[in-house]
Amino acid sequence: MRIVLAEDLYLLRQGLIRLLEAHGFTIAAAVETGPELLEALMAERPDVAVVDVRLPPTLTDEGLQAALAARRRIPGLPVLVLSQHVQQLYARELLADGSGGVGYLLKDRVFNAEQFVDAIRRVAAGGTAMDPDVIAKLMESRAGSAPLQRLSPREREVLELMAEGCSNSAIAGRLVVSDGAVAKHIANIFTKLELAPADDANRRVLAVLAHLNGGPEREAATGRAG
Repeated sequence: MRIVLAEDLYLLRQGLIRLLEAHGFTIAAAVETGPELLEALMAERPDVAVVDVRLPPTLTDEGLQAALAARRRIPGLPVLVLSQHVQQLYARELLADGSGGVGYLLKDRVFNAEQFVDAIRRVAAGGTAMDPDVIAKLMESRAGSAPLQRLSPREREVLELMAEGCSNSAIAGRLVVSDGAVAKHIANIFTKLELAPADDANRRVLAVLAHLNGGPEREAATGRAG
């Protein structure tokens, strides 16, 4: 699997290169600025981009903007964002097209290599890998919406885990309930959020993220997820 990596801190960039290569990934390019990232993504067309949000020259949002620009030119280009902060605007922009292959992880909450590698593989396969804090912020921004207010506390817990990309069995394990109970909660969530039923796990996640993002939930649930 080929990766384009964008990280401006030298030691962190070199550490990520060694980590990824040790897990069998090929580093197609490792860059440190926004313009270099866009150029590398267009030239290399990698299986996934691993991108820091803030890159030179201005250290604002060059990394994300370069990734989004490349994703517009290469529809569905998988992008995993690494950031030190939860930025709702960045998360919303990343999720806006509802096509999957997106992730947003916080650097200080990636606790081991396996977690990081799993997130990369999931995003590269067209899935999602969202940090719980990012999901919580998106939910918080829509907390006053009528559909979310209809959810019970347990349903909100299930919703957050769904948005992280957890399967029914993983949710059951985290909450120490049966798979049947999780399925019932999910059915209730889709009914209360007025979302069309989703026929696979990735479409289910995208539907939930679209709802939290304030986007076209039904469209994400019924056909644009890959």
